[in-house]
Formats: sequence, C-alpha cells, structure tokens
Amino acid sequence: MNGNIRVGNLFGIPFYVNPSWFFVLGLVTLSYGGELTSFPQLTGITPWILGFVAALLLFASVVFHELGHSFVAIAQGIKVRSITLFLFGGLATLEKESNSPLQAFLVAIAGPVVSLFLFGLFTILANNLSLPSPVEAIVYLLASINLILGLFNLIPGLPLDGGNVLKAIVWQITGNPNKGIIFASRVGQFFGWLAVILGGLSILGLSQFGSFWTLLIGLFLLQNAGFSAQSARIQETLSQYTAQDAVIPNSPIVPATLTLRDFANDYVIGQNQWKKFLVTNEAGQLLGELAVDDLKKVPTSKWTEVRVSELIQPSRAMEMISADRSLLEVVKLLEQKNLQQLTVVGENGVVVGLLEKTSIVNFLQQQAQAKAA
Repeated sequence: MNGNIRVGNLFGIPFYVNPSWFFVLGLVTLSYGGELTSFPQLTGITPWILGFVAALLLFASVVFHELGHSFVAIAQGIKVRSITLFLFGGLATLEKESNSPLQAFLVAIAGPVVSLFLFGLFTILANNLSLPSPVEAIVYLLASINLILGLFNLIPGLPLDGGNVLKAIVWQITGNPNKGIIFASRVGQFFGWLAVILGGLSILGLSQFGSFWTLLIGLFLLQNAGFSAQSARIQETLSQYTAQDAVIPNSPIVPATLTLRDFANDYVIGQNQWKKFLVTNEAGQLLGELAVDDLKKVPTSKWTEVRVSELIQPSRAMEMISADRSLLEVVKLLEQKNLQQLTVVGENGVVVGLLEKTSIVNFLQQQAQAKAA
C-alpha cells in the first residue's frame, strides 16, 4: 500500500503509518523534549520521554480527527478502507463519495469539529485542574495543536476538509459534484501557490511570514489539488458517454445457429485476439460462451454438421451492464469488483458487445483527438 506499514485496526478500520511519519515523530520528540528541559524538576532523559509521549498524543489527536470523518461516513453506509498517518497529518480513505451534498458536507466537517472539541476539552482541563507544570504545558500544547488542526483544515481548498465543505456547497448549488471538486481544487491551488511563495520568501530572508514547512505544505496542496481537479475532469467526461459508446468494435459475438465450419472460417482463422466468444440466440440475447479450444472436441470432418449451440458453456463469470449506463458508472463497477470485462446489453437483453478498460481508454483518446482536429 504505497510503502505504508499496517500497524493494526481502529474500530475495524485498517490503520497504517507512512515511513515519513517516523521522521516527524522523531522531530517533534526532539523539539518538544528540548523545550521541556527548561523545567528544573525534569532531569536526565525524562524531558525526552515526555516529549515522545507528547508527540504520540499529538498524532492521537490527528487519529481522532480522521475517526470523526470515518464514523460519519460509516453512518452513511460508506466503508472506510483505511486511516493513514503521514508527513502532513492523516488521511481517511473512503470507498465511495457520499450520495448527497449534505452527506458530503457532514463527512467533511466532522474532522474539524472533533479537533475543535478536543481544543475546548484540553483548554478546560488545563485551566481547571491542578497539574504539574510540565504536564500542564503538554495539555496546553495539545489544546493549541487541535485548534491549529481544526482551523487549518477549514481552509476552503482541496485536499483540505474546508475544500470538501466548499465542494459540497458548490455541488448543492450546481447539482454537479464534479463542478464542486474542480472549483474547490482551484481554490486549493491558490492557497498552495500562496504557501509556496510565502515559504520561499521566508527561506530567502525576504519575509517574516512562513517557513520551510510552509513551502512543503504548499507543494503538498498544489500536487493534491491538481490531482483532484484532473480526476474530476475525467469523471465529468466519463459521465457524458454511455457503456455502448465504448464497446469494443467487432466484439466476439456469434449466433448459436452457426456451424463450427462457418465459425472457424469467419471468426477464428486469421485472428489471435479472442479465445472465447459470446453466443446469442436469434433475438440477439446471450445464451452462453464458446471457447475456441472446444473446437478440438469435435472432429473436423463433422464441423459442417455440428452447430455452435451444441458446444455452448454457461457464462458464469460474465457481468452484464445496461448499454445506457454512464461510462463513469462502468469504470466504478470495474474498479469496485476488479473486473476485466463487461457484457453490454441493450433493450430486451440484446447483446451489444464487450467492454474493457482498454476499450474505454481507446474511446476517450479517439474523442480527444476528434475534438483537437
């Protein structure tokens, strides 16, 4: 999983850490442990141990943030594939998009709400409990980090939570989720460039605002916002076409009434692409399939007497899809069920042809070339 290390499950959700997380864990431990050495009651390695505990608690806050997204998604019937900690925080990977703008908004806002709740909780604890000074400092740190985490994620640009909130709002206004993604991605790219410029000027000593981390965060926003926009544009294109549009030309379909001799002469000899053919009745409806190798079961001397219908095998593994389904739905089905092919059928179950991932790619390339011409 992109080099991520699985460390267990959280409420049934696979939990991973990216190798970059260990770098940040060590950096936070050393940085905050160094600050804790200012407390005279902390001696030896105690500041570093507390620094390590503080670092773990900071990342625990990130995990709670992602669990906020996850629990709301699960309540909507959406499976959470994983939660991953990495260099810039955490990521909850969902199986699919919410069904409505309101549901998408609730999933997006849940993370910041959890972070702001933790900010309030830690602030109350620090102000109302009599804690040792080092522990009080750690609690205040947790409060401030959760405040920063909640507010930063509310920036209205993808891939941040605020970007997903903005996407849901635009989706509600336009009725098109892809337009929401594209708009929120552009806003995310704006903030990404802003962070890159501020970080770059800071590194050059030309600005008091920003840092090297600001530059890295900006690059992260630019990369992911660009990817989101590109993905949305592809989905928008796919939604404009149907399964029938991307059917493989000259798909391997043969009538059941054909003799084996005619089948071999017209469909098998001279082609190496197809090893199996779909067999249809007179109405064009699917009866089953015929493997080319099954011709060996019948002596060639009888090929003019035996018909294709006599060698039909059931098409148990063949998934069917309606010809008028959008290509976007087709792609999602291929991905979710890890399918290689789909049989496209029209009205009354008439077989239109086969569809594969490569045929979709070829079709889209042809459309792009036609528009460019």
